[in-house]
Order: sequence, then C-alpha cells, then structure tokens
Amino acid sequence: MTRAPIDPASLEAVTRPLDLARTLPGAAYASAAVFDWERRHFLDGSWLCVGRADDVAAPGDQRAVPAGSTSLLLVRDGDGALRGWFNVCRHRGHELLAPGASRKGRAIRCPYHDWVYGLGGECRATPRFGRSTDDGIDRAGFGLVPARVEQWHGWVFANVSGDAAPLAEQLGNAGMVVDGYDAGRLVPGARHEYEVAANWKLIVENYLECYHCAPIHPELCEVTPPESGIGYPAAPVGSWVGGPLALRDGAQTMSLDGRSLGVPIPGLPATRTREVGYAALLPTLLVSPHPDYLMTHRLEPLAAARTRVECAWYFPPEAWDRPGFDAAYAAEFWDLVNRQDWAACESVQRNTSSPGWRQGPFSPWESDVHAVMAAVARGYATGRLSID
Repeated sequence: MTRAPIDPASLEAVTRPLDLARTLPGAAYASAAVFDWERRHFLDGSWLCVGRADDVAAPGDQRAVPAGSTSLLLVRDGDGALRGWFNVCRHRGHELLAPGASRKGRAIRCPYHDWVYGLGGECRATPRFGRSTDDGIDRAGFGLVPARVEQWHGWVFANVSGDAAPLAEQLGNAGMVVDGYDAGRLVPGARHEYEVAANWKLIVENYLECYHCAPIHPELCEVTPPESGIGYPAAPVGSWVGGPLALRDGAQTMSLDGRSLGVPIPGLPATRTREVGYAALLPTLLVSPHPDYLMTHRLEPLAAARTRVECAWYFPPEAWDRPGFDAAYAAEFWDLVNRQDWAACESVQRNTSSPGWRQGPFSPWESDVHAVMAAVARGYATGRLSID
C-alpha cells in the first residue's frame, strides 16, 4: 500500500500526547491528491453508512446510494433480505437507478437498454439479443456484481472495496452510544441536506468539540453547558470517538426553548434522560441521541473542499400520538446550529492553503479532535482509520 501523498515529517507532531501535539497540516484538507487517496483507503476501504434499513423496507424496494467513489443499489429481495449491488448494468455500465432515487418493482431494470435483473441479481432479460445463448450471450454470466452490506441498529453500512475487516471490528463498542434508545425502531421525522464548502474531516472535528460553542452557539449554550462533558462508561474501541453533554436544569431536550414537543424515548434509562450524546463513527456518521429523538449527520465527501451532509431526526412512533406533534422543534434548532458550524468550517477551509497556516496546539477541550487527527495521521501510513 502506498502512503498518502503528504509530507510524513508534518505528521509526527500530530501523534504526540495531547499537550505536545499539533494539528494536521493544511494539505490534509486542501490537497486534491490527498482527498483522492482518502477516498480509496479511508472511504472505499472501510464501512460507510449509506442510509437506513427502512429506506428499503418492503420486498421490491430499491434505492441507489452514493458510497465513496461509486454508487450502490440497495434492494429488499422477495424473501425480505437486504441486498447490495453495484449500481452498474452489466451491458454498458449505465446506472440502474440515479443515485438518491428510489423505486419499487419485482425486478431491476436498466433504463438504457432495458436489461432486466431479478432482485437477487440474476440477469433475466437481454432485449434484442435473442434467446439466452444466442450471439454468445449467456445470461448466467451477467448477473449484477454484489457489494458487502450490513445493518447496525437500523443503519445500513457498505464496504466498496470488499476487503475491509468485519463491521463489528470497525464499530467496536460503539453500541454503548445508542444502548437504550432502541434506534432501529425510531422513525424519521425530518431531514435536511446541506452542501458545505469544507473538507469532511473539518466537519467531523468541529462536531467533536464544544470549545467553540460559547463564541458561535449562544442558542446551544442556553440549553447545555459547554463544559458539561460526561463521558461514556468505557473508552472507545474501534473507529469511533465522542461523549455526552448534560442538559441544563429545566431543559428537556435540545430545542430553542429547551422544551420537548415530542415524547421521551420509551424505556430510556434514567441516566440518559439528562444528556445528549455526540459520537463520530468514522469515517462519516455522526450520531447524537437525545432524550426524545436521535439526530444523525451523514457525510458524503465530494472533493477536498466540498462535502454533502444529510442531517436527519428520528423519533419514537409514539411521538405522532401527541396532539400537534411537529418535528420542527428539533430540526429548526439544529438547522440554526448546523449553519453556524458550516460557516466556521468554511472559514477554516478557506485558509488551508494560506501561507499563514501553521500546525496549532490543542486545548484540553479538544481531546476527541486530537484522537481523530492522530488516527488520520497514522492512517496516512497504514491505510486504516482507527482510534484505538
């Protein structure tokens, strides 16, 4: 494996202990060559979250999803099993479905030349080629190419390269982040999409610290003290990092006035009713459990300085039984906070190529940021992005 195209000498200081360490060099965020390397190794070579299992809930449901350098077709087959196929027709390579689009059908049809595949990937029809063996066409040899997909607490993960370690190894003990929230049962209530003019790592790093909260998030600080970090019951194992913050006295959840207009997540342990979790499941899923909803940011790195972000809010089904329930109380609060964060990330991105950029120190509030940067620095040599 080739190392990332970045000066190794600039990375040594990143992996030092927190009080001696320095941040990543600007090239880690600005270089197109570094981004292309990351896409091959950190993105295609690991498990990426590509959506929720209920996006393809019933037999025949199909959804095309971006995944690293390519796109995949998620399919619920006739037996109810989740399948993943590369979104590539075996004839001339046309997309079977436009990325982001969904449909339902008893078969998969390529819109270019009408080749048809079963939900299990077998080639069923090759119009105008004649019978199955005419002209050298043996349909048995032209099935769709399978992709590795697995489910975790209702989310779907895919591995493009096909050779990543098992998903359980990548996620390690991240289950503690969602323990008690019954995440697979939660129902989407709102979804916002953003295109941020910043590197995907800057978004992850910003998410993992509240050192910046007092200067740019006054609304957030009204409902949770920035200094109220609690910590999870065990140190992270695998490719994730994070920790909860406490709610202020009188605040029920994260909203503009601290009130919840939903319902508490049923069965949630009492210790979790006064906290909001923040965990980055590297490389691209950010998970934030609240007492009454769960929020995710799912990142799609597009270029060195461009990232698409899908922010989604999930609620217990019982929330819709509450008169006047509207998920906007959560979505509007976080849309405001998100836009404050995107402005900060974009400001940093504009300076990543500046002659004035220098590798800076970490505050004690930025230990999780340091953990991610150190994982990236090590990963540039090993090709593997792991915190532990």
